Amino acid sequence: MRTLLLAGGLCLAAALPAAAAPLSTDPSTNSSTNDTTRRIERLEQEVRQLQAARRPPTPKSANAFNPAVSAVLTGNVWGYGRNPDGYRLPGFQLGDEAGLAAEGPSLDESEITMQANVDDRLYGQMTTSLSGDATGTDVSVEEAYVDAVRLPAGLGLRFGRFFSAVAYLNTFHAHAWDFADAPLAYRAFLGGQLGDDGVQLRWLAPTDLFVEVGGEALRGAAFPAGGGHGATPGVWDLFLHLGGDVGVSHSWRLGLAQLWADPRHRDAAIGPASTFTGDSDLSLADLVWKWAPNGNPYRHSALFQAGYFHREERGLLEDGAGVTGEVGGRQDGLYVQAVYQFLHGWRGGVRYDWLTGDLHGDSSLLAATGLASGHDPERATAMVDYSHSEFSRIRAQAAWDRSGPATDFQWTLQYIVALGAHGAHAF
Repeated sequence: MRTLLLAGGLCLAAALPAAAAPLSTDPSTNSSTNDTTRRIERLEQEVRQLQAARRPPTPKSANAFNPAVSAVLTGNVWGYGRNPDGYRLPGFQLGDEAGLAAEGPSLDESEITMQANVDDRLYGQMTTSLSGDATGTDVSVEEAYVDAVRLPAGLGLRFGRFFSAVAYLNTFHAHAWDFADAPLAYRAFLGGQLGDDGVQLRWLAPTDLFVEVGGEALRGAAFPAGGGHGATPGVWDLFLHLGGDVGVSHSWRLGLAQLWADPRHRDAAIGPASTFTGDSDLSLADLVWKWAPNGNPYRHSALFQAGYFHREERGLLEDGAGVTGEVGGRQDGLYVQAVYQFLHGWRGGVRYDWLTGDLHGDSSLLAATGLASGHDPERATAMVDYSHSEFSRIRAQAAWDRSGPATDFQWTLQYIVALGAHGAHAF
């Protein structure tokens, strides 16, 4: 701005003597002209000094102010009618993340995320999870992956540690769920949430209808595989996602997936001791339907979600005493849930879960390991939450859980607070 003012002064000063010269030859006028000339010279010198002092801006990479760092603080107060230490899902072997949270107040998977563009072809993200209760605090790396961008023909590549895309809710961190806990089917079939080390390849079709096809090769360290697999992947899966709009107020997404796991000495982390080695094939389907009047969810909106899981397992089962036997059979599960925003910031929701199992083999071995069929777990849940902004939420939730023969009334109060630059979630 200063340079522009000086340049304008130069033009004005140069015009003044040219206009005045023909009007008079008086010595005083000549003196005034000389003063003007000196002022012009001083202005020119100042302009040259300013131009010399100016330096081109230092080139900055796309990461100059990255990585973007954010934190999500989540806390719960859990209450149960029955002792949560005795929680079981009869007929299902459970992983270490599939149990109930400790009773009372606890820090529930608060997260710290760093994300950045590495360069014009790579993007990276790491999310560290902190959870704790009266027994201590656990720190773990939930995700740490790199995305290859700008690949040709609609291809996408991800490698590192990430949440699998085989099920809709599985790709979201817990703070983005519509309820304080995962559906029973996620506990039974995915160990709560399937995250593992590996590689994911996907293809987005160039069509008006959203069509995404992909596959993953995972190490197999996490449930439902479990155990070491060396250089050979322990989990393979394929998935198909379809989606689109219906008018201006409705949108939907359908997901289909098939997962093949190779459990090697998969231990039961909850319930009677058991180890399973064999084959585990899981088929999944889920549907999400969203509504907002004229596409504007500010005051009213609705979300319907449903998922179906079907698994077939066969292999060798061993109990805590070293007794082994062949087992096999099928297991099924489903959940349906609906959430309605009835006022800006206020939502209410209901959910129903159901599981059933039918494993065959040595009846005494199945009974000793808690895998004998005879009761189908089910649960009904209701919740209400309030978000003053997109960065905060408080929630109250109640559940009537019949995972065992007796009903357990479970309740929770939850807060979720986001700090820093937190990107928008996927559909």
